Amino acid sequence: MSLSPGRIVGIALGAVAILAIGVYGPAMLLGPLPEATVRVEAASATAGEPAAPIVLPDGGASALAIVGDDGSAETLAVSGDPEPVPIGGAAKLVAVLATLDSLPLPANGPGPSITIGPEDYTNYLDHEKEGNRTLQVSPGDSWSERDVVRATLLASSNNHADTLVRWAFGSPEAYVDEANAWLEANGFEATRVADATGLSGDNVGTAEELARLGALVYADPALTAMVTAPEASDPTARNVPDVIDHLREEGVRALSRSYTDQAGVCFIFSTVLPAPDGGEPVRVTGAMTTMPDYETLDPAVAEAVASVAAASQPVAVIAEGGEYGTVSTAWGDTASLIARTGRTDAAWGSDPGEASVVVEPFTTAPAGRAVGSVTVPTANGDIGSELELSADIDDPGPLWRLVNPAPLIAAFFGAQSG
Repeated sequence: MSLSPGRIVGIALGAVAILAIGVYGPAMLLGPLPEATVRVEAASATAGEPAAPIVLPDGGASALAIVGDDGSAETLAVSGDPEPVPIGGAAKLVAVLATLDSLPLPANGPGPSITIGPEDYTNYLDHEKEGNRTLQVSPGDSWSERDVVRATLLASSNNHADTLVRWAFGSPEAYVDEANAWLEANGFEATRVADATGLSGDNVGTAEELARLGALVYADPALTAMVTAPEASDPTARNVPDVIDHLREEGVRALSRSYTDQAGVCFIFSTVLPAPDGGEPVRVTGAMTTMPDYETLDPAVAEAVASVAAASQPVAVIAEGGEYGTVSTAWGDTASLIARTGRTDAAWGSDPGEASVVVEPFTTAPAGRAVGSVTVPTANGDIGSELELSADIDDPGPLWRLVNPAPLIAAFFGAQSG
């Protein structure tokens, strides 16, 4: 029996329909889903909490530095004039440090005796006549090295600074050559001295190097003990006053304090900050020079100390649960990308950089699954956290698959080309 043309066409169409259903259905139901779309919000991707700023005065020349265990100094902030300026009595720090480099104080005891000769006594009388800081001496007096160092450092005695370098180097003139060589050997490029007292305007340096100079005091255990507990003198010590003491109520230990016409008020100091992580305390040295008066200096030091204490505290760089973007799917599921772990950093006044978000391609995932990461650059290196989903990204189900062929076909060919 022959089939009519219409019957043939009907059978053919039916066969095509059956074949299409047999292929289309499994292809749509079993084929790959399109990947979730990730959207990173610029505002969300910027690390949030800025570090507290370190505040230094605009006038004069100022600097702050973290002190290392070896007396090294890591500069935190610099302000004002960056060029070498007169440093006043801070030159006495050079006299003490250069002397002790070759003639160190003993761990205990007064050290060698230094006899006050005629030149030392005449020098004392000259300084006294000119109204410079002095401590009285008499010909034939015997002062220990420790006492002369204390008088130079804590009493800022000009005649004792000259006596110290005369004893150590033979003469103040020979000292100048040796001290400048010592400065150069220790990496001080701008600081140079013209005498042991700081009375000459040719004693110059930058605030940054003066803060480093103050840090070197703490590389010497004998000097550290001397400035940390000046009242705890050796039993045979002379009664040397702590003339440079200033702003102790602000948590400051003065290392040098002076005024000259050329340098104005020059103040080198240190302060100790509690460790942010409960570890060892952190020592910071500071320098302010060419300040016009103490009415300007004192509030500037107090503000600097308060600001560096605030800047030392941990900064929340990545907040636990913080949102760094969203993901969405063609079938309408959405979820936030949230940080799994909070991270902090002691930034010391350096703001964290812009966050970078990376998400691995995925189609479905349960809430809480890590699908990527966020990384934030800081002054101490990159800090990161995994990013997890705030909600489930589920399979859309058979109905959506059957009625939305276009995204599934695109996903299929994308998977083949990949």
